[in-house]
Amino acid sequence: MIKKEVEIRLENGLEARPIALLVQVASQYESSIYIESEGKRVNAKSIMGMMTLVLSAGDRIVVSADGKDEEEALAGVEAYLRGN
Repeated sequence: MIKKEVEIRLENGLEARPIALLVQVASQYESSIYIESEGKRVNAKSIMGMMTLVLSAGDRIVVSADGKDEEEALAGVEAYLRGN
């Protein structure tokens, strides 16, 4: 398992459409991917779970990935959250 702190750089934060896109990005990977914020940890492949976090631009979160493609998964999710 690997973890990394990431700052959300999406202009409007994680609203409904950006969350749906994040779930699509996360779902491309076999690894389990979780987002942690303010003591809550949710599955990045769950739209409903991600919506409960109410994340804004500038928020810092911890992204963790566990599985055989964990490095690629973490890099892909991080790139999306940074607006790349």
